[in-house]
Amino acid sequence: MSSIASKNAKKSAPAAKGSKTAAASKGSGGELIQHPIFDELGFQTDPNNLYRQTVSSMLQAADLMNLPSRLKLILAQPKNEIMVNFPVRMDDGEFRLFKGYRVQHNNALGPYKGGLRFHPDVHLDDVKSLAFLMTMKCSLVGVPFGGGKGGIKVDPYKHTKTEMERIVRRFTAAIAHQIGPDYDIPAPDVGSNSQHMAWIADTYSFLSEVGGHQPEAVITGKPVEFGGSVGREKATGQGVVDTLVEMLPEIGVDIKGCKVSILGYGNVGSWTGRILHDRGAKIVAVMDHTGGILSESGLDAHALAAHCSKVGGVAGFKGAERIDADEFYSTKVDVFVPAALEQMIQEPEARMIQCKVVAEGANAPTTPAGERVLESRGIEVLPAILCNAGGVTVSYFEWVQNKTCRAWDLEEVDAQLNKHMVRAAAKVRDARKKYKCNLRTAAYIAALERLRAAYEIRGLFP
Repeated sequence: MSSIASKNAKKSAPAAKGSKTAAASKGSGGELIQHPIFDELGFQTDPNNLYRQTVSSMLQAADLMNLPSRLKLILAQPKNEIMVNFPVRMDDGEFRLFKGYRVQHNNALGPYKGGLRFHPDVHLDDVKSLAFLMTMKCSLVGVPFGGGKGGIKVDPYKHTKTEMERIVRRFTAAIAHQIGPDYDIPAPDVGSNSQHMAWIADTYSFLSEVGGHQPEAVITGKPVEFGGSVGREKATGQGVVDTLVEMLPEIGVDIKGCKVSILGYGNVGSWTGRILHDRGAKIVAVMDHTGGILSESGLDAHALAAHCSKVGGVAGFKGAERIDADEFYSTKVDVFVPAALEQMIQEPEARMIQCKVVAEGANAPTTPAGERVLESRGIEVLPAILCNAGGVTVSYFEWVQNKTCRAWDLEEVDAQLNKHMVRAAAKVRDARKKYKCNLRTAAYIAALERLRAAYEIRGLFP
């Protein structure tokens, strides 16, 4: 975990705001009130737990829209939680044991879909949270997938390429019977990349018995040379920008000339920065695990991405002033994009942030306590299940291309992605207007409406 994330992980985060029937709400005396669903499922009472926080937000929306209790119960826990421990030989001949995860949250709308995170701090509740969010994201953006997530407890930057290949292939062998092109389709996430996806697809093709049914469709985010889709690498960042283009006008912000700060400059943050830069926005501040940088005249987002690829972070970028975390959060901008890890915008950061809009490029970057502070200050939060949905949408396009033996050009990918993002944004706006709630609750409501319709048609077996 980065030093920034480690620092934030130690801070307290009170439970989510809401009525007495809402998840993890507080009474007049400030005591924690347990949602009946939490009682029934025996959830732990720690309000700082990421899984509890994400489910709490969903249950608030579910209560507001009167979702049937049976659906709250189903959606509050994943269908399957898979943990594997597997040995791998290191380059020096020694063996190490690694832990891997695959959580399959819900498949009412289609096969499980979700990334694989390679990070030393991967834990089951984190993976459960991300799988849950994938269910909501896929439903909201209108793709025929359910939610899944997985990962390996490993630091990919501390292993050679040959070690990582053995780790990835061995993990694939361990979960091969739990994934498939029509059952569960993984993808890249933090710490994983297209090369890792290629190794997974290749390993699966040897282990599977699917014959001519396109075994490479078992995973997305592959290199274009091996069944990947053009536009997939930038897809999540493109989705963030498409959402901003759609939502900013009603907030009174013009994307051309607006000032932007970005937390995290990996795949999502750097592509968001580059695309915004090309649309005339001014990227003035960026911070990652190596530090923060500032340029009031605007950073060259493309040059910064190249710098990060070369040295591993934003520190040392020429033409920018080095700043600390407090200075970064306090920089006055129009749009702030958290694009790093979860739970990074807590109460202290939320009090410092100076912006009109927070566009969540990362999954669950804002804690309920942090969001209450932002809301009290009149700062609009564009939720991750909307902003962050570009990646899974283009992953769906890649899957379709694999299944149909076609290859789309970038123009078609971008046009189809924009259609999905615009429709999803419209659903969120409609839900906010109907239920008079904030955008996060509205996004969950829009996602839950599609899931409710699916369950009404499908019923429950037996």
